[in-house]
Amino acid sequence: MTARVSSPAPDAPRLAVLASGGGSNLQALIDAHERGDLPAPVALVISNRADAGALARARAHQIPGFHVGRRDHRDPDARILELLQAHRVDVVVLAGWLKLVDPRVLAAFPGRVVNIHPGPLPRFGGKGMHGIHVHEAVLAAGVSCSGPTVHLVNERYDEGPPLATVKVPVEAGDTPQSLQARVLSAEHALFWRVIRDHFCEPPRS
Repeated sequence: MTARVSSPAPDAPRLAVLASGGGSNLQALIDAHERGDLPAPVALVISNRADAGALARARAHQIPGFHVGRRDHRDPDARILELLQAHRVDVVVLAGWLKLVDPRVLAAFPGRVVNIHPGPLPRFGGKGMHGIHVHEAVLAAGVSCSGPTVHLVNERYDEGPPLATVKVPVEAGDTPQSLQARVLSAEHALFWRVIRDHFCEPPRS
Protein backbone atom coordinates (compact mmCIF):
# COMPACT_ATOMS: atom_id res chain seq x y z
CA MET A 1 0.00 0.00 0.00
CA THR A 2 1.26 3.46 -0.92
CA ALA A 3 0.88 6.19 1.67
CA ARG A 4 0.31 9.79 0.76
CA VAL A 5 3.38 11.92 1.22
CA SER A 6 1.91 15.34 0.45
CA SER A 7 -0.81 17.24 2.29
CA PRO A 8 -3.17 19.45 0.31
CA ALA A 9 -2.97 23.20 0.75
CA PRO A 10 -5.86 24.49 2.89
CA ASP A 11 -7.53 26.12 -0.12
CA ALA A 12 -6.70 23.41 -2.67
CA PRO A 13 -9.71 22.09 -4.58
CA ARG A 14 -10.82 18.55 -3.86
CA LEU A 15 -10.99 16.36 -6.95
CA ALA A 16 -13.36 13.53 -7.79
CA VAL A 17 -12.25 11.22 -10.58
CA LEU A 18 -14.85 9.37 -12.64
CA ALA A 19 -13.30 6.45 -14.52
CA SER A 20 -14.67 3.46 -16.39
CA GLY A 21 -11.40 1.61 -16.93
CA GLY A 22 -7.94 0.93 -15.60
CA GLY A 23 -7.35 4.38 -14.19
CA SER A 24 -3.85 5.20 -15.45
CA ASN A 25 -4.74 8.90 -15.66
CA LEU A 26 -6.11 8.66 -12.12
CA GLN A 27 -2.77 7.22 -11.06
CA ALA A 28 -0.93 10.10 -12.73
CA LEU A 29 -3.01 12.59 -10.72
CA ILE A 30 -2.39 10.71 -7.47
CA ASP A 31 1.33 10.56 -8.21
CA ALA A 32 1.48 14.28 -9.02
CA HIS A 33 -0.21 15.11 -5.73
CA GLU A 34 2.08 12.81 -3.75
CA ARG A 35 5.14 14.42 -5.39
CA GLY A 36 3.85 17.83 -4.37
CA ASP A 37 3.35 18.98 -7.98
CA LEU A 38 -0.47 19.06 -7.83
CA PRO A 39 -1.92 20.78 -4.75
CA ALA A 40 -5.36 19.27 -5.28
CA PRO A 41 -5.95 15.84 -3.72
CA VAL A 42 -8.10 13.13 -5.23
CA ALA A 43 -10.86 12.90 -2.62
CA LEU A 44 -13.20 10.46 -4.37
CA VAL A 45 -13.20 7.90 -7.17
CA ILE A 46 -16.39 6.70 -8.88
CA SER A 47 -16.73 4.02 -11.55
CA ASN A 48 -19.69 2.60 -13.43
CA ARG A 49 -17.87 -0.75 -13.54
CA ALA A 50 -17.41 -2.85 -10.42
CA ASP A 51 -14.21 -4.42 -11.77
CA ALA A 52 -12.60 -1.16 -12.92
CA GLY A 53 -8.90 -0.90 -12.19
CA ALA A 54 -9.52 2.67 -11.08
CA LEU A 55 -11.31 1.39 -7.96
CA ALA A 56 -8.37 -0.86 -7.12
CA ARG A 57 -6.04 2.14 -7.44
CA ALA A 58 -8.29 4.12 -5.12
CA ARG A 59 -8.17 1.36 -2.51
CA ALA A 60 -4.38 1.15 -2.77
CA HIS A 61 -4.14 4.84 -1.91
CA GLN A 62 -6.87 4.85 0.75
CA ILE A 63 -9.13 7.05 -1.36
CA PRO A 64 -12.90 6.50 -1.05
CA GLY A 65 -14.07 4.60 -4.12
CA PHE A 66 -17.59 3.67 -5.21
CA HIS A 67 -19.15 1.56 -7.94
CA VAL A 68 -22.34 3.22 -9.15
CA GLY A 69 -24.27 1.16 -11.70
CA ARG A 70 -27.83 0.68 -12.86
CA ARG A 71 -28.13 -2.73 -11.25
CA ASP A 72 -27.86 -1.24 -7.77
CA HIS A 73 -29.21 2.27 -8.30
CA ARG A 74 -32.46 3.28 -9.96
CA ASP A 75 -30.96 6.70 -10.72
CA PRO A 76 -27.16 6.31 -10.90
CA ASP A 77 -26.60 9.95 -11.80
CA ALA A 78 -28.46 11.12 -8.71
CA ARG A 79 -26.26 8.83 -6.63
CA ILE A 80 -23.13 10.23 -8.29
CA LEU A 81 -24.23 13.78 -7.47
CA GLU A 82 -24.98 12.72 -3.90
CA LEU A 83 -21.48 11.29 -3.51
CA LEU A 84 -19.83 14.36 -5.02
CA GLN A 85 -21.63 16.61 -2.59
CA ALA A 86 -21.11 14.34 0.42
CA HIS A 87 -17.35 14.28 -0.20
CA ARG A 88 -17.18 18.07 -0.65
CA VAL A 89 -15.79 17.82 -4.15
CA ASP A 90 -14.80 21.02 -5.96
CA VAL A 91 -13.76 19.72 -9.40
CA VAL A 92 -15.04 16.66 -11.26
CA VAL A 93 -12.39 14.98 -13.40
CA LEU A 94 -13.31 12.52 -16.15
CA ALA A 95 -10.48 10.07 -16.81
CA GLY A 96 -11.68 7.40 -19.20
CA TRP A 97 -15.34 7.95 -18.25
CA LEU A 98 -17.46 6.59 -21.09
CA LYS A 99 -20.81 8.15 -20.19
CA LEU A 100 -22.33 11.55 -20.75
CA VAL A 101 -22.36 13.66 -17.61
CA ASP A 102 -25.84 14.23 -16.26
CA PRO A 103 -27.14 17.82 -16.53
CA ARG A 104 -27.69 17.88 -12.77
CA VAL A 105 -23.98 17.32 -12.20
CA LEU A 106 -23.06 19.96 -14.77
CA ALA A 107 -25.40 22.43 -13.08
CA ALA A 108 -23.93 21.70 -9.65
CA PHE A 109 -20.34 22.12 -10.91
CA PRO A 110 -20.48 24.87 -13.56
CA GLY A 111 -17.15 25.16 -15.36
CA ARG A 112 -15.68 22.58 -12.99
CA VAL A 113 -16.10 19.32 -14.92
CA VAL A 114 -13.03 18.49 -17.00
CA ASN A 115 -12.17 15.64 -19.36
CA ILE A 116 -9.10 14.38 -21.17
CA HIS A 117 -9.63 13.02 -24.68
CA PRO A 118 -6.96 10.93 -26.42
CA GLY A 119 -7.01 12.80 -29.72
CA PRO A 120 -7.33 16.19 -31.40
CA LEU A 121 -10.73 17.83 -31.09
CA PRO A 122 -13.17 18.39 -32.65
CA ARG A 123 -12.08 16.22 -35.59
CA PHE A 124 -11.55 13.02 -33.64
CA GLY A 125 -14.26 13.34 -31.00
CA GLY A 126 -17.91 12.50 -30.50
CA LYS A 127 -19.97 9.49 -29.54
CA GLY A 128 -18.08 6.23 -29.92
CA MET A 129 -14.72 7.99 -30.24
CA HIS A 130 -12.82 6.69 -27.25
CA GLY A 131 -9.82 4.50 -26.54
CA ILE A 132 -8.31 2.63 -29.44
CA HIS A 133 -11.04 3.86 -31.82
CA VAL A 134 -9.56 7.36 -31.70
CA HIS A 135 -6.10 6.15 -32.69
CA GLU A 136 -7.53 4.00 -35.48
CA ALA A 137 -9.33 7.05 -36.85
CA VAL A 138 -6.22 9.23 -36.63
CA LEU A 139 -4.16 6.72 -38.60
CA ALA A 140 -6.93 6.21 -41.15
CA ALA A 141 -7.08 9.97 -41.72
CA GLY A 142 -3.37 10.12 -42.54
CA VAL A 143 -2.64 13.14 -40.36
CA SER A 144 0.89 13.90 -39.20
CA CYS A 145 0.10 14.62 -35.54
CA SER A 146 -2.23 13.37 -32.86
CA GLY A 147 -2.27 14.22 -29.17
CA PRO A 148 -4.56 14.52 -26.16
CA THR A 149 -6.96 17.38 -25.53
CA VAL A 150 -8.12 18.57 -22.11
CA HIS A 151 -11.48 20.32 -22.22
CA LEU A 152 -14.34 21.44 -20.04
CA VAL A 153 -17.40 19.22 -20.25
CA ASN A 154 -20.86 20.11 -21.48
CA GLU A 155 -23.94 18.05 -22.35
CA ARG A 156 -22.41 16.66 -25.57
CA TYR A 157 -19.53 14.26 -26.12
CA ASP A 158 -16.19 16.10 -26.47
CA GLU A 159 -17.70 19.47 -27.38
CA GLY A 160 -16.83 21.55 -24.31
CA PRO A 161 -14.33 24.43 -24.48
CA PRO A 162 -10.73 23.21 -24.88
CA LEU A 163 -8.19 24.09 -22.20
CA ALA A 164 -4.98 22.58 -23.55
CA THR A 165 -3.56 20.11 -26.02
CA VAL A 166 -0.16 18.69 -26.85
CA LYS A 167 1.08 17.35 -30.18
CA VAL A 168 2.21 13.75 -30.53
CA PRO A 169 3.74 13.11 -33.98
CA VAL A 170 2.49 10.12 -35.92
CA GLU A 171 5.48 7.96 -36.81
CA ALA A 172 6.05 5.79 -39.86
CA GLY A 173 4.83 2.29 -39.16
CA ASP A 174 2.61 3.32 -36.28
CA THR A 175 -0.17 0.97 -35.27
CA PRO A 176 -3.16 2.08 -33.22
CA GLN A 177 -1.52 0.43 -30.22
CA SER A 178 1.87 2.12 -30.62
CA LEU A 179 0.27 5.51 -31.14
CA GLN A 180 -1.99 4.93 -28.16
CA ALA A 181 1.00 4.23 -25.92
CA ARG A 182 2.71 7.53 -26.81
CA VAL A 183 -0.49 9.54 -26.52
CA LEU A 184 -1.21 7.98 -23.13
CA SER A 185 2.22 9.02 -21.90
CA ALA A 186 1.46 12.57 -23.06
CA GLU A 187 -1.89 12.45 -21.25
CA HIS A 188 -0.18 11.56 -17.98
CA ALA A 189 2.18 14.54 -18.31
CA LEU A 190 -0.51 17.00 -19.43
CA PHE A 191 -3.60 16.35 -17.32
CA TRP A 192 -2.32 17.22 -13.86
CA ARG A 193 -0.64 20.37 -15.15
CA VAL A 194 -3.87 21.64 -16.69
CA ILE A 195 -5.83 20.89 -13.52
CA ARG A 196 -3.19 22.69 -11.45
CA ASP A 197 -3.02 25.71 -13.73
CA HIS A 198 -6.77 26.05 -14.33
CA PHE A 199 -8.30 25.11 -11.00
CA CYS A 200 -5.69 25.61 -8.27
CA GLU A 201 -4.82 28.91 -6.65
CA PRO A 202 -1.42 30.22 -7.75
CA PRO A 203 1.24 29.92 -5.05
CA ARG A 204 1.39 32.90 -2.73
CA SER A 205 4.69 34.74 -2.39
